[in-house]
Amino acid sequence: MSKEIYENPLCARYASREMQHIFSPDFKFSTWRKLWIALAESEQELGLPITDEQLDEMRAHIYDIDYAKAADYEKRLRHDVMAHIRTYGDACPKARGIIHLGATSCYVGDNTDVIQMRQALLRIRKMLVNAIAALADFAQAHKDVPTLAYTHFQAAQPTTVGKRACLWLQDYLMDLERLEFELAHLKLLGCKGTTGTGASFLELFGGDGDKVVELEARIAKKMGFDACMAVSGQTYSRKVDAYVLNVLGDIAQSMYKMAGDLRLLAHMKEFDEPFEAEQVGSSAMAYKRNPMRCERICSLSRYVINAVRNTADTACAQWLERTLDDSANRRISLPEAFLATDGALTLVINVIRGGRIYPKVMEKHLAEEMPFMATENILMHAVTLGGDRQELHEAIRQHAQAAAVKVKLEGGDNDLLDRLLADPAFHLTRADLDKVLDVRKFVGLAPEQTDVFLREHVRPALAPYAAELGVEAETNV
Repeated sequence: MSKEIYENPLCARYASREMQHIFSPDFKFSTWRKLWIALAESEQELGLPITDEQLDEMRAHIYDIDYAKAADYEKRLRHDVMAHIRTYGDACPKARGIIHLGATSCYVGDNTDVIQMRQALLRIRKMLVNAIAALADFAQAHKDVPTLAYTHFQAAQPTTVGKRACLWLQDYLMDLERLEFELAHLKLLGCKGTTGTGASFLELFGGDGDKVVELEARIAKKMGFDACMAVSGQTYSRKVDAYVLNVLGDIAQSMYKMAGDLRLLAHMKEFDEPFEAEQVGSSAMAYKRNPMRCERICSLSRYVINAVRNTADTACAQWLERTLDDSANRRISLPEAFLATDGALTLVINVIRGGRIYPKVMEKHLAEEMPFMATENILMHAVTLGGDRQELHEAIRQHAQAAAVKVKLEGGDNDLLDRLLADPAFHLTRADLDKVLDVRKFVGLAPEQTDVFLREHVRPALAPYAAELGVEAETNV
């Protein structure tokens, strides 16, 4: 590619070749030709005078597309579909007269868009289930590792690394469910003509409406779909695009949440994403080890989330049976949302598979906050030894405030436990305190919840996709 012109970073840096192919000219225009063949075959089957020789000629020229000729035609005709009809006709002179018979431009344009979106959703599904599988393995491996949990990004009660990962997993499972719903409900536009009435085909079939209806059913079956849209104008409802991109936006929300959490944990030195032997963290600060992959996940995800609004704006702006102000926008917004989601999911898999946690740092952070978190257990222990609950509560409050002053104003260590040990009202011994401070008493059912969630929800959800697991997730940059 020439370095004198702009190239899309989604292709050059982020998205997989598989996703790029789905939105490539080869995929798009060969699909146009397959749709023209499906139309001609169905018309022949229903009695129109189309010969086997014409169909064989069309089938022989699905992939040998003369792009230079098509570009020349489009420059003169200012119409992309007509340019490709003529290009195909030049390659198929015997079939030229029956190519696109009775159809309007959206027959190839819209039906191909649906086919591309279905294929792209299958690719996204494959990457999503691999992300779920990687995260499930991560959660299983770290289900018993205690770590400090946060609310408002302020220290709260402990959890485990595996349980926290289950929060991310649950979001992805909901996304998978929504993705499957949209896949199951995708329908072709069909071949309803210029305003969706089927008038041109009714004319072709001599007023036989049953054949017009059957034509659509046959085309749908040939293209691998169960049904076409029940009604339409010239185009399918652009709400379909909005529904599909909402799925991508949902996945992007989940990716952003997870990657954002990992960036916070990287700041606290509890997690590192993969960092290669010669990788440079900063051109100025040689010591830096930035969470650049997680930052990229967030960056791409934010792009996708904002692309969802684009499809909503397009859907609501369609006039009557159709308008063309959607065309240029959709050529950009639909492929790029899929390319960005694909790139971000690749990074998610890469980060989770290759990331590293630091339990010793987690222990340190737990130890710093444990004196405050343990006070309720210490209170209960002292009450069982005959103490007055209200008086003890007040004593803890005063000791805790004094300890907080030492930590925040003086920069010292948290000495709350030493203060409570020295206070005779609590009857505390070091042995008693060690029992109270056992962190596993503070994580609740986190390990068990992780086991149950993985066993009863995640693994069953992954089972249908066993053949799709194990994808490569190498990053380009």
